[in-house]
Amino acid sequence: MQCIAKGKAGKKYEFGNKVSLAVTSKKSWVIGALSLEGNPYDGHTLSKQIEQVRSIVGSGMVKEVFVDRGYRGHKHEGPENVTVDRERRGTIPKSFWRMMKRRAAIEPIIGHMKSEHRLERNRLKGTVGNAINALLSAAAMNFGKLLGWVGRFWLFFRALGATIFSPGYVTPVASR
Repeated sequence: MQCIAKGKAGKKYEFGNKVSLAVTSKKSWVIGALSLEGNPYDGHTLSKQIEQVRSIVGSGMVKEVFVDRGYRGHKHEGPENVTVDRERRGTIPKSFWRMMKRRAAIEPIIGHMKSEHRLERNRLKGTVGNAINALLSAAAMNFGKLLGWVGRFWLFFRALGATIFSPGYVTPVASR
């Protein structure tokens, strides 16, 4: 457990472990969760996180990486194009600006993982326990999204079956 200075008015310090998350930009699936010892600078953790994502999804799949301002001076050398969030000044294409703003979608994901998927309090011991807790909370987040999709799929077929097998349903006949 480490003391992490946050610099926020409500919570100046947090005690715990730093976790780095990698999330897809379109549907917000958690594809990487990395537990880090101590309180490292965010820019120094970027290469480790991208390496983990590369090993999970494949080396050619990651082309763009969008990070917040805490990653300035990251010194990442790789085929990925790393974009640090900035104010909209100059001529930034609208599609690229939308992708840059999707980076902010990770904040609610972190909040959900802390409150609903036990990332806030770790009951496992040591650095290995911290890593296991981060991976399990990421898996729980993805399984929750998957179960939501399966539930909607099931409700669709249930409604379709109720419509087809209802007494007033007339079967459409193709005319010749």
